[in-house]
Formats: sequence, C-alpha cells, structure tokens
Amino acid sequence: MALFSRRDKSASPGSDAPDAAPEDEASAAPADQGSPAADESVPHVGISLSTFGQGAASARPLDSDAAAADAAAPARPAATAPEATQTVPGMIDNALLQAALRALPERPESADVLNVMRQALQGPLYVRAQGDAQALLAAGEPLNLAVTSHEDQRFLLVFTGGLSMQQSAAEEAGGTTSVVGQSAANILRMAVDAKYDGIYLDHTVVGARLVLPTELIQKAIDEGAPAPFELKSLVSGERTDATPSQVVDALTRVPVWVAGGTDAAGQIGLAEARTPEGVRRVEVYSHPLEVLAMGRGDRPLPLTPEQLATVLASDPAITGLVIDAAGPWIEIDRDALLPLLALA
Repeated sequence: MALFSRRDKSASPGSDAPDAAPEDEASAAPADQGSPAADESVPHVGISLSTFGQGAASARPLDSDAAAADAAAPARPAATAPEATQTVPGMIDNALLQAALRALPERPESADVLNVMRQALQGPLYVRAQGDAQALLAAGEPLNLAVTSHEDQRFLLVFTGGLSMQQSAAEEAGGTTSVVGQSAANILRMAVDAKYDGIYLDHTVVGARLVLPTELIQKAIDEGAPAPFELKSLVSGERTDATPSQVVDALTRVPVWVAGGTDAAGQIGLAEARTPEGVRRVEVYSHPLEVLAMGRGDRPLPLTPEQLATVLASDPAITGLVIDAAGPWIEIDRDALLPLLALA
C-alpha cells in the first residue's frame, strides 16, 4: 500500500496570492479512480507506549521516566471541535480547517500542509459561481466557478466560510455571485474530477490561505477510508449522546489505521495510549494523515474491522480505543465496543 510520506514537498505555488477571476468551467469527464488500497495484515507484537494526544514529545520507550516525559509534553489537543459559528448567516464556518490555516507559518512545510489537508476532509466547503446557481442547475446548465491561475495552472477557489467568500466576491465586479456549499468530500472530488491543478483555500485571507495540489488531494481520497470519510466526520462533528454508538457502528464497517513503529529488534508495535492512572487504549485513526499529524514518525498501518477486533480481543487488559488522538478525539470504552468485538 502506498502511504503518505512525511517528506512530501507539496505546497502552495508561492506565498503571494495570484489574482483571482471567475472563468468558464468546462465540463470534464471524471478521472479514473483507483479503489481504496487493500488492507495489510499487521502482526500482533509488543505494543509501544505514548502519552495520549500529546504529539512528538509523547513518544517514549517503556523504560523511560514517565513523570519526566509527561512534564515535558505539550498540552493535549481539544477533544471536540470549536462550537459551530456562522460569520455570515446561513453559512456554517469550517472552524477546524480555519484553525489549521491560521496556524500556518509564513513558509509552510510538509507537516503544515498535511495538517491542513487532514482537516479539509471534514465539514462544509464553499465555492463561488457566477449568476443564479440554483436556476442554472435546474436548467441543466454548467456552473461558472471562480478559479485562479498561476503559471499556467488552474486552481479552484474554495472557502471555509462566509467571511472569506464575501471578501472574494467584493474583489470582483462581475455581477451576481452564488454560493455553492457542499460536504468537503464532494468539493474535493469535484476538484479532482474536473482536473483542476488544486484548490486554493481562503485566497483572500493573508497568513491563513494555502493551495492544496490535486496530487495530494487524490492521495487523501484514495488512500483513506471511502468517502464521505464517515469516521472522521463523526469524531470532528457535533457531539451528541448518540455519537459513541455511531462511532462504534462505523468501526464495524470502515477501515481504520493504527500507528506502527519498530523496536530495536525490528518488530512492529502498535501505539498505545496510557493515562497516568494506567488506563490502556489502542490508538486508532480515521485516515493515514491523522497518524502523521502526531509527529512521531510512526507508520500508518491499515486495519479492517475484523483485524481491529482481533487486536482488542487478544488483550483483555486493553480498556478501549482513542480515535484521532491529534484532535478532535474521542475515547470509547471496551464495554461499548461489543459490536466490534463480535467480529473477532
């Protein structure tokens, strides 16, 4: 299985924002898509330890001083996404993606780009269309979407909320502009199928904008769980009393990833989260990018639901799972995982 490389040099085509202008959107046949990569078996060997949700500083060998490691570790990321906001009424802001964009340094590196990419897999995204989009769609007419060009490449302008959309429309004097909002999975797939060279996120927001190239988007779609990224959406979405059971149901149907590392003998171990009280949970991730976001150099390893159930069943001392420890995350106790364990 081809996995994401932490040394991927894909990034935006320069720090200066190119001029943006609407352009006729020619209909394009969908590109041929490969099926999700086949799952690989993972040998059950000794499980390595890390402090839950605390990034690179959390990785520590079994014989290290736990107290010292915990004292040096950064703060745990938030368990839930920020409360939903609408800076423009009727347009829900993609708060997680906005936060990832705001966190970008002046010169983003690969890890920064991948962090934005992982958060671009959830929530709503928006594009601009000239004219009355609803009427055009009803008449079977193609939409005239706003794009920008840079060095003979074309990038679809994509927005995380109403404010950046309004700023973009204000820069244009081209008449009526419609907002088209869809799930992240649909917008990303549209950009790939229409053969854009990438998407330009929030191009008007200086210091919080980024181009995601199509090659990276394609990898994110093909090497993750099948769209619409159900598990990622559940963990990053609004939490209700039904969320834990919905997560467990998804775990019985969709593939997940675990963080694998090798010990001095070359054996592969799966990352485990342990609280100061000694509670043990297997770290599970909704996408390979979520593993890389931990910054520990672990290898994303795919597991089918049956394989995950076997890992849990093989060690009764494991108290459950923690999903997407880079945040937002959710913990599921072993007792709630009975539908998954039944697959072992």
